[in-house]
Amino acid sequence: MALLNPTLLAEWIEPHSFEWYNQLGKQQGEYAYSWNSTILKPNGEILFDEEVKKMIASKIVLDVGCGHGEFAIECSPIAKEIVGFDVTNLFIEQGKRKKPENVSFVLGSTKKELPFSEDEFDCAYIRKGPTSGYLALTKTIKKDGTVLGLHPGDDMDKELPILFPNLFQAKLPRDSTLKAIQERLKTANFEKWEIETVSNIEILHSPMDIINKRCFGQHPIVTEKIINENLKEITEIFGFHETNGLPITNSYYIVRATV
Repeated sequence: MALLNPTLLAEWIEPHSFEWYNQLGKQQGEYAYSWNSTILKPNGEILFDEEVKKMIASKIVLDVGCGHGEFAIECSPIAKEIVGFDVTNLFIEQGKRKKPENVSFVLGSTKKELPFSEDEFDCAYIRKGPTSGYLALTKTIKKDGTVLGLHPGDDMDKELPILFPNLFQAKLPRDSTLKAIQERLKTANFEKWEIETVSNIEILHSPMDIINKRCFGQHPIVTEKIINENLKEITEIFGFHETNGLPITNSYYIVRATV
């Protein structure tokens, strides 16, 4: 039996669209993964977080695409001041409820002019946030300031469309995240920039983690339909290929740019 293509369901929303973030905010109130897995070293997220914490010491910092503000709040003891910027109001409101004195949150979109003054910040980071944010940062960040970015790599989860066809779709060359980042950085006219690829293995623990990963941020009806239609087939495929879990590629791009 062929696996269901969830993108054809009426309830499906394009991931990382404005509507998708709003739905995720209503469902979870935060940007937190809904599946269980183990990520082996080197872990791109951990490496990025460590680098950000070194960069922001005693500085005025902009967090672009801050989500519900968990990382900004985590960094608050290190930085002088952090401003979190995000397009999803529900995330912003969640962050405001927990923020310390040196953290504030601003609602807005990186696809419009940022509501900040020229040279307002010493540095900035985009942690799995929008690549469109780079375009305005050369104005908002002071000269010689650093911008760090973390984005899912083009090889992320590349095994899943092969193992679970229709349920997952292979990424097309025209949808390359790397090319999009490179174009944004060139257009933003940074003094210099580089992109490092950090790849390793993520081990998914169960067949339901496959489904939850695919349905992250979607309406519960999408998850229910996949479970009802294909849980048996997904469980069989998972069992055939797993060894103490199903290993897949975990890949991130780490951007380092200087204004």
